[in-house]
Formats: sequence, C-alpha cells, structure tokens
Amino acid sequence: MEGASFGAGRAGTALDPVSFARRPQTLLRVASWVFSIAVFGPIVNEGYVNADSGPELRCIFNGNAGACRFGVALGLGAFLACAAFLVLDVRFQQISSVRDRRRAVLLDLGFSGLWAFLWFVGFCFLTNQWQRTAPGPGTVQAGDAARAAIAFSFFSILSWAPADPCQPRLPAQVALTVKALQRFRLGTDMSLFATEQLGSGAGQAYPSYPVGSGVEGTETYQSPPFTETLETSPKGYQVPAY
Repeated sequence: MEGASFGAGRAGTALDPVSFARRPQTLLRVASWVFSIAVFGPIVNEGYVNADSGPELRCIFNGNAGACRFGVALGLGAFLACAAFLVLDVRFQQISSVRDRRRAVLLDLGFSGLWAFLWFVGFCFLTNQWQRTAPGPGTVQAGDAARAAIAFSFFSILSWAPADPCQPRLPAQVALTVKALQRFRLGTDMSLFATEQLGSGAGQAYPSYPVGSGVEGTETYQSPPFTETLETSPKGYQVPAY
C-alpha cells in the first residue's frame, strides 16, 4: 500500500466501514471468532456426560477432565483475543505514534503464532483422547459435540497459522499470522507523521533583511561612546623652546 504505515494510512483519517469489513484480516478475525465459539460451546454444553458407574459427570474425551478444560480455555482465549484485536484494528488508524503501531503489529504477530501452535496441540490432544474413548451411551449422546470441537480446532489452525508468503495461491496465505507479518514488513512512511507545524510553515517565507537606498544621512550616525574632545595642549604643560 503506497503511503501507508504498517498497513494503515495517515493517522487521524476517517475509517471506511465498508472497506474495513471487506479486508481479509477482518474476515479472518470474524471466522476465527466463530470457530472459537464452535470449540468451547459444545464442550461446555454437551462435553460432560453421566458416568456409567454413577451420577457424577465425566468428560466425553475419555473421561479426561484436562482435555475438556484445555478445549474450553483455548476456545475462550481465542474468542476474547479475536474481539480485542478486532477493536485494535478499528482503532489502529487513529494511532499516531510509529512506535505504538509497531508494538501493536508485533503483538498481533506473536499472539497469532502462539495461538496457532496451541490450536495444533489442542487438535492433536482432543483427537487422541476421542480415539481412546470407549463406546457407550455417553459417546452416542455427545458424540456430535466432540467431533465438532475437534473439527473446528483444525479449522482454527488454518485461520491462525502462518504460511509461506511467497505462495499467494495457498488458502492459508490469508491466515492471521501471515497478515500480521505482511503488515509488519510494510514498515513506515515517515512523511505520514510530519508535524502540522512543519507542514503549515513550509510555504511561508522568512522575512528579508531591510535594504536601504544606499545613501545614508549623517543623522543616522552617532559619535562613538566614551570619547572626549582632544586638546592640542594639555593644561599645565608648556612646549619647551629650543
């Protein structure tokens, strides 16, 4: 983007809601936000079933309560992060400091890479625990919820994970980590952050030195200070006669 700083234009310019909503990064935020709900929602609602031996509840993923807690924490964290970064994207163009913009982009880049890795770990963990789950009435009752959580964990890897920036045909090219990396590589055009005083004073000329007519009157000159009238013969002194 020509004349842009970290993917945004001049600080203080108005935000176009239509163009902002059509940005790939905004669409990815919303998609990742929906995926996170599809992960922790089914686990919270149907992820705990009655055990065969008693009335207590057990996690649908092989009875491992850690798997359910990890899935809920991962999805809820992604849900809150997507909402926070979406607000940051809206306010990003109002940030006038180059350093603050750079920090925001680095935060987005680091968090997206970290959460992509956690989604991969969560997908493998939930899949492994679901494969070890013994068939029973509980698995039939909450099987769809478990499979939905696993499927959307995989989709979240694609929406958060990085890809090769040199391969624009890959679907993961529009992943959040890659978009943050591309925005960071755009750098900064320092002309966007010139002060208003510099811009307003650039067209003003400095006042010129007054030029006279070349002929100065005697009235313009004054006698030098600390001068006295010189006497040819000081008092009390006589010229010797030879």
